[in-house]
Order: sequence, then C-alpha cells, then structure tokens
Amino acid sequence: MRIALTTTSYQDTPGKHHDVLEASGFEVVRARGPLPEADVLALIEEHKGFDGLLNGDDEITAKVIDAALAAPTPLKVIAKYGIGLDSIDVAHTTSKKIPVLFTPGVNHTTVAEHAIGLMIAAVKHFGYHICGTRNGEWKAIRKTGNELAGKTLGILGMGRIGKELIKRASAFDMSAIAFDVYWDDDFAKQYNVKHAAAMEDVLAEADIISLHMPATDETKGYLNTERLAKCKDGVVIINTARGTLLIEEDMAAACKSGKVKAYASDVLAVEPMTQPHPFDGIENIILTPHVGSRTFESVERQALRATNNIVNFLSGDSDFIQANEF
Repeated sequence: MRIALTTTSYQDTPGKHHDVLEASGFEVVRARGPLPEADVLALIEEHKGFDGLLNGDDEITAKVIDAALAAPTPLKVIAKYGIGLDSIDVAHTTSKKIPVLFTPGVNHTTVAEHAIGLMIAAVKHFGYHICGTRNGEWKAIRKTGNELAGKTLGILGMGRIGKELIKRASAFDMSAIAFDVYWDDDFAKQYNVKHAAAMEDVLAEADIISLHMPATDETKGYLNTERLAKCKDGVVIINTARGTLLIEEDMAAACKSGKVKAYASDVLAVEPMTQPHPFDGIENIILTPHVGSRTFESVERQALRATNNIVNFLSGDSDFIQANEF
C-alpha cells in the first residue's frame, strides 16, 4: 500500500501516530501541505497514484479525485487529518464511492482554549502592547482594555468547540447566547445559554461573537457589511473556524471604522496568507497562522485517529470514522 502524507503538524509533532504508521508497513510519500490542486495532481502523476491520501487542507478537487482514480495505483480512500471537509469535494468522492474519513472529537478542547486566548488578546490590546513594548516604548503605547466579565458571548454553531468555549466563558462570568441548527437543550440549560431563533439574533445581542459554523455554500461570506451593521457598535469577533465565513474586505472596513472593535482570527479565506492582504496594517485585527488545534496533546490525538482510520481501512479493519456514508 502506498499513501501520500501531506499534513505538516502531523509530520512535525512527535507521538504514537508515527509508530502506528511505521508499523503498518505502508510506503509513505511525504509532502509539505497545504497543497494547491496543481501540486496534488503533480504528486499523483509523479508517484503513479496512491491507495490513500492522509491530508490536511490540501485542495482535493474533482479533478484531483478523477486523476487519482485513473492512476496505475487507483485511490481507495481519503483520510482527513481534522474535521473540516471544505477543502475536499465530498460530493464527488461520494459519487465515486470513495470513503472520506475524518477525526471528530479530538481537538475541541485546544481550539476552545485558542479562542479564549484570542478573546483576551482582543479586549486587552495584546498585539498593540506587545509590539510597542518590543520597540522600547512604555507609557506612550498603553491602551485601556475591557473585562470579559459581564459580557455576552454569542456563539454561531454550538457544536463541540462552541460548547467547550461556553464552558470556559462561564468561568469568566460571561453570559451566552447561541444559535445552532441542532440544539442541545440539556447543555443549554446546564450552562444557561439563551437559544437564539436565528443567527441575526446573536449578532444583535452579543458583545463578543465567536464563529464555529461549518464552511458550506450557505455559510460562505455570511459576515458581510450588511450583517456586520446588525452587530453592536464595538463588537469583538473571534474566528477559529474558517476564513470563508466572512468577506474579508468588509471586515477590514468595519475594523477601520470602529464598528468592530477587534477581529481576532486563526484562519483566512486563502491560506497561506497572500500579500497584499485586506488586513494589512490594521491595528485592531489579530491573526494567528491556523494553529488553533496545534498543541502536542491535540496533534497526537488527531494524528493517531487519522492514522488508525487510514491504516485500518486499507487493512480491512472496521475501526474507522467515515464522513460520507453511502
């Protein structure tokens, strides 16, 4: 069996996943993702195909899938290292009866912690203060921030990560309002979460909004100028989900105008970050390079699940988690 391994945090972080992959006896071809479509196609052509792909956020398009199926070693399975499947044409893989495996339930803790970190950084002006202090300034660069206590946290998407964030926010004496298509009433009652009838209700009520929706055709560009206008003046927005959930030019304009007090994000619409970028030079935008789930603990959990998924599937073991049932 030959597989392509492209996710960098998997490769760069020690852990049991390396032992499991080595013990499989599979031939492993390594590349440094996330790879655009052209690079994935070149990898498939160079190695005459793969039995499986163990990938991160590489562009696994219909063209890639068709090329992989037509190769001398035809594709049998795709194992996503992670949860979000927006970089994979899942509809096309399903039509071709190619299983897409994924790793739910392995990184919600660390992403929620990252969201808390971004939240504190935003309301306390960490980026501004850190840069100023490094430049040898002190009194001249001090800005007054805000407390989280007493603020209303708005959650768009109360799944695993959204719930973990609500738990942590409760320790800061924050109240919560949330919207999710699949409402967990027991959890909401336990943490006193207000059930919003629509996402726009969250926008209107929250002091701090955290995005946790999946990236779909329906959610693409959800936060735009029109919807940002419905938010409170001085709202803080946190994004540890997907950069495509908003129109970046509209967010940049809202931050410049002060409508949005701060935007703190771990994700961009196009990654790696391109230059020039709409966010360049905007002081109240804080960015981290998609590392929200990149901790030693979560990488090992996620990598081990992804490795077991692909190794077990290709070895005939039923212990794998498939996203696209058919």
